[in-house]
Amino acid sequence: MKRDAYHHGDLRETLIALAIETLARGGPETLALRNLAERAGVSGMAPYRHFKDRAELLEAVARHGFEILRGELVAVDDPSDARKALVAFGVVYVRFACARPGLFQVMFGGAPPTPDEDLSADGSTVYGLFLSKIARAVGAERRMDAFLACWCVVHGLACLAIAGRLRGSSEAPETLAARLGELVLGCLAA
Repeated sequence: MKRDAYHHGDLRETLIALAIETLARGGPETLALRNLAERAGVSGMAPYRHFKDRAELLEAVARHGFEILRGELVAVDDPSDARKALVAFGVVYVRFACARPGLFQVMFGGAPPTPDEDLSADGSTVYGLFLSKIARAVGAERRMDAFLACWCVVHGLACLAIAGRLRGSSEAPETLAARLGELVLGCLAA
């Protein structure tokens, strides 16, 4: 690639895509702005026009990861059945984490890329999608507890699967996610 520090096109998006590609082969420690710049065919300083530092790049990568995850959740949503949608969301969440462990680690390894005041049950974020389904599945007085219970189960399962620490089951993590989702939702309904 020709090195051109000023006329790359959309260098910001290219750097994010290259970072995600890099994360497919390793964890966040494998990301360096200079290496990404070299792969993009630009000067080592060009990325600093878009990201003040590595932390800002990681935040942008995390945001993009959440956009990807949200798209995958929307694809399995069942607007007519909140419980069915929540189980499907759990399966997708665990599958996403297992397929993209480096990206998943970036998404949950730093400061949340979405401020708390931006989080609502409107479905515009991953958090909002889960919360909107919880709001339809349980009473208002139990929503946050139900949300945390569901999230802890799928996130914990995802982390254990990524670390190779699932013990006591030979089932695929997605199968476990579906079964545990049904179990948690059954307990919440009781």
